[in-house]
Amino acid sequence: MRGGGLLVAGTTSDAGKSVVTAGICRWLARQGVKVAPFKAQNMSLNSFVTREGAEIGRAQAMQAQACRIEPTALMNPVLLKPGGEQSSQVVLLGRPVGEMSARGYHGGRQQRLLGTVLECLAELRGTYDAVICEGAGSPAEINLRRTDIVNMGIARGARLPVLVVGDIDRGGVFASFFGTLALLSPEDQELVAGFVVNKFRGDATLLEPGLDMLRGLTGRPSYGVLPFRHGLGIDEEDGLRVSLRGTVRESSVAPPVGADVLRVAVCAVPLMSNFTDVDALAAEPGVVVRFVDRPEELADADLVVVPGTRGTVRALAWLRERGLADALLRRAAEGRPVLGICGGFQVLGERVEDDVESRAGTVAGLGVLPVRVRFAREKTLARPTGEALGERVEGYEIHHGVAEVTGGEPFLDGCRTGNTWGTHWHGSLESDGFRRAFLREVAAAAGRRFVPAPDTAFGALREEQLDRLGDLVEQHADTDALWRLVESGPPRGLPFIPPGAPA
Repeated sequence: MRGGGLLVAGTTSDAGKSVVTAGICRWLARQGVKVAPFKAQNMSLNSFVTREGAEIGRAQAMQAQACRIEPTALMNPVLLKPGGEQSSQVVLLGRPVGEMSARGYHGGRQQRLLGTVLECLAELRGTYDAVICEGAGSPAEINLRRTDIVNMGIARGARLPVLVVGDIDRGGVFASFFGTLALLSPEDQELVAGFVVNKFRGDATLLEPGLDMLRGLTGRPSYGVLPFRHGLGIDEEDGLRVSLRGTVRESSVAPPVGADVLRVAVCAVPLMSNFTDVDALAAEPGVVVRFVDRPEELADADLVVVPGTRGTVRALAWLRERGLADALLRRAAEGRPVLGICGGFQVLGERVEDDVESRAGTVAGLGVLPVRVRFAREKTLARPTGEALGERVEGYEIHHGVAEVTGGEPFLDGCRTGNTWGTHWHGSLESDGFRRAFLREVAAAAGRRFVPAPDTAFGALREEQLDRLGDLVEQHADTDALWRLVESGPPRGLPFIPPGAPA
């Protein structure tokens, strides 16, 4: 077989489309199917750099890993990176092509990209046995249907069967399923094959009467009831959704190897990007990671991380307004550990010259690191390798800022002064040996009797997590019916549900 496909849509954002897509991908890969992921358009501040130097959504990179293949720009041809409430950077086939307002994008540019995304999908379908596509938001966003290229627009253009995923943990899932279908045109409805209930808690047999009624009302079956599982939301799309109150509790962390735990506070800066950098820290036994937005929350932290951001100048202003800048300066002066990554590295420098991102001109940084940053119009996209603290390190770079390092000790592409480190490299903490060496330095500086676990392999943990997603699909979905959809396309003769039914 060649060129099978499926679109995983959702009743809402965060219904679980990314996770379900990854689960289907891993299930198929384990069956020996040559499978690839696809998302025509992604809005995310959480991105990744492919080996050919293209920027794509991090979720699609994770889904490619679920497929056991290398990610490419074809898998996410359009990436929108928000720069504020009204505009986003448009990344096309892995390269930025400019800033655009939401009105300007939806007013014409988006629809002109439909041909491009269909060509990318066709190329993938010509290479792989199956391509599992992920939608965005809801396919029933009727105000955007005319210019849609990621939900029913791509489904109709490529004749893809559509599964609609609903999050039952939010409540109202049956109404959401029916309402989503009823708002679609007859041409779109004929592509909707059925439904998947996600995040169910309890006895699934209790849902059967509702599922039977839903089938009677819509003529479409349910393809599975996936149970709620903790810890499956890997590589979330949007750093803006990180809840400051939904952070890791110490009781949920594996016990430390040494006598002490290590507490990590991550400053939740505006337009936070690639917050997955701290996932590898959170995977370590005895490391407690939390996102913070108040200076007093830094007081008991053994390490403070200033993460990446799409708005370096805005992050600087936010840190100063909240008193976090002063708290960071005190920490640095006291020799207490601070790590700045990408935009966070730039924030810690002496000055930022930005006529590209914020157009604010020259702005004073916090002055903790001897670094001067000038924003270039060309974005740096790279997959560097190197050595630090005696260990091999791999990472990836996504930034407009060019750093001139004028002092300190070398640290990857950046520098270290005292116990403050800065680098543009995302993903460096996923290198196991380097992460352990870094945590030993942090523990020594913090006076903690913390010992990194000798056998924590972050890559293996990610593989285990992806296998759990595959298990979820294999054990709780109708995989025979799923395969028929992928192989054969949309079922024929499905009824149209007029808006306002049932009657």
